Amino acid sequence: MNDDKNNKAEEETKENKLNESDTNQDNEQETGAEDNTKNQKTNENINNEEAESGVDSETEQSAEDELLEKNELLREEKIRLLAEMENLRKRSDKEKSEAIKYGSSNLARDILSPADNLERALNALPKENYPESIENLVEGLKMVLKEFTSILEKNGVKKIEALNKKFDHNYHQAIMEVEKEDVDEGIVIQEIQSGYMMHDRLLRPAMVGVSKKPSNEENEVNDHAVEDQNTNKTEKN
Repeated sequence: MNDDKNNKAEEETKENKLNESDTNQDNEQETGAEDNTKNQKTNENINNEEAESGVDSETEQSAEDELLEKNELLREEKIRLLAEMENLRKRSDKEKSEAIKYGSSNLARDILSPADNLERALNALPKENYPESIENLVEGLKMVLKEFTSILEKNGVKKIEALNKKFDHNYHQAIMEVEKEDVDEGIVIQEIQSGYMMHDRLLRPAMVGVSKKPSNEENEVNDHAVEDQNTNKTEKN
């Protein structure tokens, strides 16, 4: 009897130990599963953090590129504005200089007319002896004309030398053509009205007469006239 009891107790003990072992294995399996789950979550969190970090890095790079682009645009706009301001300053300085230099051109052009009349009057005087009072008057008028010319020159107004010069449409205005056999064609041989320059600008062109060669018909007429004269002289002799 006692042996049966002992055997039964031993069997119960073995069963208990087996049950405990199974329980421990189940617990270990559950713990391992939990650990695997935790590891998976940890890996997922790491991947998510890395993905978020990559997105943040791309966003920061994009923002930086955008700022650099805006900065370059602002720099180019600043350079363009500075260039425009410099051009505006130069244009303003040029206009101011020209206004000072040529501002009196209309006045100078208007006062040339009295000078022309005075010069024509002096040139129209016959070459003869006058009474002393008249001589003094003529000399006084010549001095006035000389002083007038000097004042014009001080203000940049100078007379254009036209006589015996090659005709130049930039400075001369042809009023008539004069036939001259002994003068090259296109030479100014007569000045009807003087021309003037103001600094480097034309204030008024000179009105002139220009030479040209006689036509062939006129040459033939002249030749016949010379032949007739020679014939007449021969017959008389």
